[in-house]
Amino acid sequence: MSKISAIILAAGSGSRMNSKTKKQFMELSGKPVLWYSLFQFEKSPVEQIILVTAQEDIEYCKTEIVEKYGFTKVQHIVSGGKERYHSVMNGLEKTDGDYVLIHDGARPLINRQMIADSIACVEKNKACVVGVPVKDTIKIVRDGKAVETPPRNELWITQTPQTFHTGLIREAYRKMMQSSNASVTDDAMVVEQYTEYPVYFVEGKYTNIKITTPEDILTAEILLKKLF
Repeated sequence: MSKISAIILAAGSGSRMNSKTKKQFMELSGKPVLWYSLFQFEKSPVEQIILVTAQEDIEYCKTEIVEKYGFTKVQHIVSGGKERYHSVMNGLEKTDGDYVLIHDGARPLINRQMIADSIACVEKNKACVVGVPVKDTIKIVRDGKAVETPPRNELWITQTPQTFHTGLIREAYRKMMQSSNASVTDDAMVVEQYTEYPVYFVEGKYTNIKITTPEDILTAEILLKKLF
C-alpha cells in the first residue's frame, strides 16, 4: 500500500483581506478557515499532514488548532518561506509519503471526494490537479485590446489539491531552483516546465473557492450552510 502525505499551506499574509487577522485564522461558521481543510484531510486516507505556516504562527497553530481540535495526523508544523514555492519546498523536506497532496489552507470547501479522486489519479498518472472548466469566454488582452480568444473547451480553472509522486515533485523543484527562473504560480507549473511528465486534471467543484478577499468569507459562509 502506498503511503499518502499532504502539505497544507497556511503561511500567507492575507494582505487583501484588510484585516489584522490572517485569512487562514479568520472565523468561518465558528471555526478558523484552516480548520476545514485540516478536518477533511484528517478524515481521509492521508496518513501524514505537514502544516506550513509563518514562523511566528507555529505555536498558535500547534496549540490553538492542532491540539485544540485533535488533529492527530499533523506530524510536522514547519515555517513557510518568502514565496509559495519556498513554503512547498519546506513542506517537502518533511514528507515521507510515496505521494503528496499540496493544498491551500485558504480553500476550506474541499471535500473528501476530491481527495480520494486525486489519490486515484496520482497513483495512475504521477501528476494530477483538481480544477473545473471555465464558464466564461476568456480573452487575451494586450495594451487594452483583445488579441485572442482561446477555445473555451480547452480552458480550466486550476484549484488545489495538486497531487504528485513525491520523488517527481521533489526533482522538479530541485531543477527549478538550479535554474535562473523561479517564476511559478503553482506546483503543476513546476512539473510542466521541469519534467517530461504530463499533468492530468481531476474535475473538482466550483464551490472549492479560495479565501482571498472579505467577500469570499461571506460566500464561503453561504456555501457551508448549503454543502455541509
